Amino acid sequence: MTYWMRRARAVLPWLLVGAISSGTVLLTRLPAAWIAPQFARATQGHVNLVDPAGSLWHGSATLMLAAGQDATGATLLPGRIEWQTAFWPLFLGRVSMQMRQTEAMPDPVQVEATLKSATVTAGAIAVPASLLAGLGAPFNTLDFDGNVRLAWSPWRTFGTDAFGRLTVSLTDMSSRVSLVKPLGSYEVVVQAQGASSTLDLTTQKGPLLLNGHGTFSRASMSFEGTASATPEQSDNLAGLLNLLGRPTGPGTVALTFVH
Repeated sequence: MTYWMRRARAVLPWLLVGAISSGTVLLTRLPAAWIAPQFARATQGHVNLVDPAGSLWHGSATLMLAAGQDATGATLLPGRIEWQTAFWPLFLGRVSMQMRQTEAMPDPVQVEATLKSATVTAGAIAVPASLLAGLGAPFNTLDFDGNVRLAWSPWRTFGTDAFGRLTVSLTDMSSRVSLVKPLGSYEVVVQAQGASSTLDLTTQKGPLLLNGHGTFSRASMSFEGTASATPEQSDNLAGLLNLLGRPTGPGTVALTFVH
């Protein structure tokens, strides 16, 4: 063994220690802003972290949700979303985070992510009804108000495919274009099945009856349903029904959306 080979062999362990130490310091100092674009990219812009503070390990941000395909109609939630990230899983190529929203989601959820997949444990969050405006017409015209709650089963993504069940509860909804208040309570169930998903709308109670079924994917969306009114409110809701869809019979309109 030559002199230089012996020197290199002696120095190599210290170089490795220095490299690991430097990498560890860099990891511990990663700012919270580093994680914001990762969430936006993974959710196609539906979940965004605004005004991040702290670090990757212990930080917070304002949660902005967008129901549509872009930031149009995005809604900022009051309070802050807070997270804590485990350190050691990163050495296995995995991110492990616990997240909670101080006002809308007090019960924390666990986020596990790798370069190819991600999992979010079951949870629920209350959101403003204004979020519905981001879905476009007719929601942005009707300007709904009421209590909106999102609840989901364990949600998994593999690349661009998603698997899970999302339930949207719309309670005591009203609209600025109707004097009938409340219009009713409704439930929307989204079943993500990989590259495509299904959507089912049902009425829980109220004078405005909404029902339908749809399918959607990254390339297209279609929904077929009906809207009608109970007999005692048919006259008062006639104007609203005309805004919702095309008449198909006495007091009934078709809810058809194709994109």
